[in-house]
Amino acid sequence: MEENEKQKDRKQLILDFMQHKDYTPMKIKELCMILQVPNKEREMLEQILEELINEGKIIKTKRGKYAIPESLNMVIGTFQGNAKGYGFLILDDPDAKDVFIPAEGVNGAMHKDKVLCKITKPAIEGKRAEGEIIQIIERGSDKIVGTYEQSKYFGFVIPDDKNFAKDIFIPKGDNMGAVTGHKVVVKITDWGKDRRNPEGEIIEILGHINDPKTDILAIIRQFDMPTDFPEEVMKQIQNIPEEVQEEDIKNREDLRNVRMVTIDGEDAKDLDDAISLEKLPNGLYRLGVHIADVTHYVKENTPLDEEAMKRGTSVYLVDRVIPMLPHKLSNGICSLNAGVDRLALSCIMDIDKEGIVRNHRIAETVINIDERMTYTNVKKILVDQDEELMERYKDYIDFFKLMEELCLILNKKRDKRGAIDFDFEEAKIILDEEGHPIDIRPYERNIATRIIEEFMLVCNETIAEDHFWQGTPFIYRSHQDPDPEKILKLSTFIYNFGYRIKGTSNIHPKDLQKVLADIAGKPEENVISRLVLRSMQQARYTASNDGHFGLAAKYYCHFTSPIRRYPDLQIHRIIKANLNGQLNEKTQNRLRKKMPDVAKHCSIRERMAEEAERQTEQLKKVEYMKDKIGEVYDGIISGITSWGMYVELPNTVEGLVHVSDMDDDYYIFDEQHYLFIGEKTKKIYRMGDQVKVKLTKADTIQRTIDFSLVLPDDDLEEKEIEEI
Repeated sequence: MEENEKQKDRKQLILDFMQHKDYTPMKIKELCMILQVPNKEREMLEQILEELINEGKIIKTKRGKYAIPESLNMVIGTFQGNAKGYGFLILDDPDAKDVFIPAEGVNGAMHKDKVLCKITKPAIEGKRAEGEIIQIIERGSDKIVGTYEQSKYFGFVIPDDKNFAKDIFIPKGDNMGAVTGHKVVVKITDWGKDRRNPEGEIIEILGHINDPKTDILAIIRQFDMPTDFPEEVMKQIQNIPEEVQEEDIKNREDLRNVRMVTIDGEDAKDLDDAISLEKLPNGLYRLGVHIADVTHYVKENTPLDEEAMKRGTSVYLVDRVIPMLPHKLSNGICSLNAGVDRLALSCIMDIDKEGIVRNHRIAETVINIDERMTYTNVKKILVDQDEELMERYKDYIDFFKLMEELCLILNKKRDKRGAIDFDFEEAKIILDEEGHPIDIRPYERNIATRIIEEFMLVCNETIAEDHFWQGTPFIYRSHQDPDPEKILKLSTFIYNFGYRIKGTSNIHPKDLQKVLADIAGKPEENVISRLVLRSMQQARYTASNDGHFGLAAKYYCHFTSPIRRYPDLQIHRIIKANLNGQLNEKTQNRLRKKMPDVAKHCSIRERMAEEAERQTEQLKKVEYMKDKIGEVYDGIISGITSWGMYVELPNTVEGLVHVSDMDDDYYIFDEQHYLFIGEKTKKIYRMGDQVKVKLTKADTIQRTIDFSLVLPDDDLEEKEIEEI
């Protein structure tokens, strides 16, 4: 471990040297002389330089000189391809703008490759910089998922991910017996050059495209998500007991006699948060948020911990969960099931009538949940006053009413400081036993979901503020201020609807909160809400406290879900080490070096999980609409691009009306105002407009839905035909 730390220090020293303003590119011989590296350690220096190249922090020129890419007008990033041949360079710095790569500058790079790019045109007047890829540092993946097509003497695979611009050639004998229509995993054997397609061999047949659940399995393989745990992990968990042991309880605060409940969805199995609440004689609310003590079982640097870190998060797909931890932990000993002893890390807060946390403490505890409640039942008790449930939980009615009381206080406090609360229609897709979608229902947010949201938010803020002022190494949940350019575009668009944003630079969350309040209940609410969301940065994990714009919070972290999120698990370790006096200077230095890498990795894994979840939902929505071709729907224009209009139906299904199908006029695209205007008729289609559309295509392979506009005359003709 010490040798690894020394190696990291040496690497940082060399990087700092090269980043100095007076550094000029040097060969290794010159570096050895200036850094006074003995001959016997030259090999070690070569190894460090190679690692820095692989990490994309330095480059080696054709003349063998080492340099920082930026000093030579070059950048390193990940290539994001496009089916049309061009692409974008995504830089590691999340605040940096993407670089546009024209098709002639791609030079053999494929989607997800790590590449070195030379900037050919700098960014000007809001336009992206342009670049040319001059070196492929590391291939993104040599395994690609797609649909196999057989021809007479060879085959080819059409990648599912449309960002891969080329099909993969499969030579005769390398198809593993696949037939046309099979979903397969292909391993690239030759990346191809110039206009030549890559070649590969099929290494796994997932099933036919018409077989149930093959579609979801293909997405799992596409994102390289592990479905099974390694053997060494399964061996490790064999020794973990299924019940809390007496020795585990020693030195813990015993809260088993404190009334606690969990409140989750009906189908939740990994219950990681419980609530206790009482009103004190002095008028303060004593809120306890009790979180499963996962780190008691997941010890640092064990196979179980390394696998959890690798996964970063649990992934919730339409028909399954790919957990971060094995079920023995996530649904067993770590899950806060009712009626059994469980180990917890508790944050107990005294909150006044203004929602301010006056005192708090964090403790390692042992708890025993009294009731496993669901959002639906708590809502039925508090809102519907369901007689049967009120009788069943008569001893808890005041308990839940007190929760509602505190929830409203906390919500009012957040609202007052400017927190932005998006309330989108989310969909829950119902599948039959074979995995086919049979219904799409809106996911209901109610008082019960809001109670848990508010309690988790105040707990996360309290924990983050506490550890910020203690100065311990930590992982924060950060959300930076919006990009002024995006806010300017948003401001221009909403002005057409009669709304204003008070300035575009140094914007405060209250400015966007006011817009959302003004549009509440209006036809354009959903569209403008989405545009407000798109104008904001993505939240991410950071080792520094950068604040949370959306929540209007100075301090924020993720503490409440260690069963399904690695950052939560990581900070639990830090908190427990702090509580037990184990955060000595050496440990803190080690953690400070480690936290930026953990934060970055977990942010990447979170993005991957979100994209996989989005794609499985889109797939099932397309499948749900497949047998409804020709049906007419009312929808709202949710997006406008140069190639057409996106229309969203009330059930959250979204499809495209292609501009070539808008044939009653020639429509001109106005990018600035997000609208189409007819050249002759002057008819306008803008975002937020309500339209009537007919479903014309639902393509499960492309995962796309196409609509055509139903114009008033068309509607009249249809009615006349029906009457005949």
